[in-house]
Amino acid sequence: MAEKVTFSGQHLDLSEITEHYTDVELSLRQLFSSALDNEERFAGYSPTEVAEELEYRLAEEGNLVALSILAAIEAAFRVDYLQRVYAKKKDPLSRAFRELHEIKGSRASLEDEIFNTWLKYTNVQPQLIGNLRGAFKFRHWLAHGRYWKPKLGQRYDYHGVYTLAEGVFRSLPLLTN
Repeated sequence: MAEKVTFSGQHLDLSEITEHYTDVELSLRQLFSSALDNEERFAGYSPTEVAEELEYRLAEEGNLVALSILAAIEAAFRVDYLQRVYAKKKDPLSRAFRELHEIKGSRASLEDEIFNTWLKYTNVQPQLIGNLRGAFKFRHWLAHGRYWKPKLGQRYDYHGVYTLAEGVFRSLPLLTN
């Protein structure tokens, strides 16, 4: 059997990520609302330029936090996969994961093998897995430097990714402890 993965316990949950986003959003709004008082930082800016830069900063923070949310989703699925393998659970999903683990160990592909196994052995909605796959294309684009024009099929932002994560964590019986 492949070597067991030691869990760090440092993966973030959705509420921690959301609190961070909210704090940064409020901080940015406060900074930019006092733009006229902050002559050094905003010297030469028109009110329109201040508003445009605020929107840019909020969108950028949204992308970074969306990346964190998608990383949290990946961690949840990978921990679930390994927990089911290690616990030798008897349900069809866990059995299929043990077979996959015998071949791939902890290096099973999230988007191909783990998601496909969920589709095959549970009643997870195919649309949810499809939405996850689309969001992970966005994640790959962000994580790899955004140097190409992505073909995502839809626009992704913090709020959309957060809503997707809520749906995943609410509807799937992921083993994350």
